[in-house]
Amino acid sequence: MSLLESLRAHVFRWPVETPVQTSFGVMHDRPMVLIEARDRDGATGWGEAWCNFPAVGAEHRARLVESIFAPMLEGGEVGEPAGIFTSLEQRTAVLAIQSGEPGPIAQCIAGIDIALWDLKARRANEPLWRLLGGSEPGIAVYASGLNPQSPEKLALRRREEGFTAFKLKVGFGEQRDLDNLAAMRSAVGAGAALMVDANQAWDPAAARAMAGRMERFELRWLEEPVRADTPLEDWKALRAASRIPLAAGENMAGTESFTRAIASGAFDVMQPDMAKWGGFSGCLPVARAIRAAGLRYCPHYLGGGIGLLASAHLLAAVGGDGMLEIDANPNPLRTETCGPLTDIREGRARLTEASGLGFEPDLARLRR
Repeated sequence: MSLLESLRAHVFRWPVETPVQTSFGVMHDRPMVLIEARDRDGATGWGEAWCNFPAVGAEHRARLVESIFAPMLEGGEVGEPAGIFTSLEQRTAVLAIQSGEPGPIAQCIAGIDIALWDLKARRANEPLWRLLGGSEPGIAVYASGLNPQSPEKLALRRREEGFTAFKLKVGFGEQRDLDNLAAMRSAVGAGAALMVDANQAWDPAAARAMAGRMERFELRWLEEPVRADTPLEDWKALRAASRIPLAAGENMAGTESFTRAIASGAFDVMQPDMAKWGGFSGCLPVARAIRAAGLRYCPHYLGGGIGLLASAHLLAAVGGDGMLEIDANPNPLRTETCGPLTDIREGRARLTEASGLGFEPDLARLRR
């Protein structure tokens, strides 16, 4: 069995011309934290940790990786990633409570887990989608992150590139949201899949009112209309009051949280973010449970290309009618590192037979 030689975190930022807006905040640059796991035989695996918020989050996650997790893992055996994932969660559980940082610590563990699975698949000379039990490398995709300023223009550009499904950000005022939805539906046509993401913008009463006003647009789902920590009973009441399917999961963490959500009957679409919690080890069984319950598994993701590739491999491994979220906004930290996911044809992408995630990032090129 190989030993882990080094665990490193690399931070990159790309200053955007058009800030990315959500109902709770604005991103003025696009960060990416890549995690590099190298064994003593020279094999390397790559992962990515979620780091979008707050604005200093990327550097913070990198310091956590190198100050806490590297000393734990370097020199140790590179065994089964799932076992290492469980060990890291157990060894840092008290630290997460004491520091008040369960989220950042979980994000670091997720990124490390992705890197260790990539390393395992590379050593086995298998693509991750197949190593994890998949049989079909083709997946459906949708264009996400459509901002409230003339979103139909960006949607039309992405439609020319092969996208057939689109998700609009809402939560910027009733009339503005409805006007943007009308413009989107007119631009992409009645046959295109259209979804909305409120990013936790409303209370339950406002969410019910807005859901009623949006029903005429034939939406495939309404994502996080209320705060993620809203009691499940309120989510169920909203689901009963609207014809629009409800989606959530990016801000859930831990198997128990997903188990309760799946069993609640409140959701039609579940969206774990594997770079935020779980990596492959945590999210693979959750994704299988989502599908077994008859719900739709659509992984959440908004970051650089390595995390996007990992999400694609997990979706391909699990199968079903889910769609992969691909940010519609320009971001070379995504397009330079997501390999085949830049090639969209008729709303679908196709992973390759290359081992692991199927891509080796060029750090020098990224730094330039």
